[in-house]
Amino acid sequence: MTEIDWERLRAAATEVMRHAYVPYSKYPVGAAALVDDGRIVVGCNVENAAYGVVLCAECGVVSSLHATGGGRIVALSCVDALGEPLMPCGRCRQLLWEQGGPGCLIEAADGPLTMAELLPHAFDVEDLKTVTGERPVPVVPDRLAAWRGRGTVFVHADLASGQPVWTAYWERSAGDTEGAETGVLEEGPNWADPAEAIAWGHARSPRVVVVDAAGTIFWAGEGEPPMEIPTRWAG
Repeated sequence: MTEIDWERLRAAATEVMRHAYVPYSKYPVGAAALVDDGRIVVGCNVENAAYGVVLCAECGVVSSLHATGGGRIVALSCVDALGEPLMPCGRCRQLLWEQGGPGCLIEAADGPLTMAELLPHAFDVEDLKTVTGERPVPVVPDRLAAWRGRGTVFVHADLASGQPVWTAYWERSAGDTEGAETGVLEEGPNWADPAEAIAWGHARSPRVVVVDAAGTIFWAGEGEPPMEIPTRWAG
């Protein structure tokens, strides 16, 4: 893994700490995280007259992470009013586990610690699956996370070894954003149930189009169907 520039992260955390809204505790906190695509996202604590709804600085980091394209947190520095490393609280450790996983690094006074060290025996989606039996939420590959919400997913009826299946691919048109990948970004596996293919698509883009075995085109995306695809998928 690339060497973490902890000084840069701490400086970003210290800068955003100065914007904290702390009229009650007078205890400002700032946090800055390195994302797997190289960008840095920041957050500061925001207090409230109803003390229980205070937002920690790490909450702001997680919100900024997804507001700017998603991805995974690689490392985080959280600082106090003096710019010294500060440990995330228990709730924020759970948030950071979800966004960075067990290998995510957190700056400490004596050197970085992994989330696995800070939150041993963590609860996550794997625990949910063992109890509910539900399928995990489709995951967008890290290299494509920045394009989530763009382009269109096409779900098609197909045949594999003589059996009916559903396939899908995620495509972005040319001219969407300067310097962005175009064409087919990702191809999905085969599914027996079209609902699974559509769920895969929704994890990637609000625009999901279904083409059934007869070649009829349906809208399975968010919001009202566009004029060119007036019929909503009901399967």
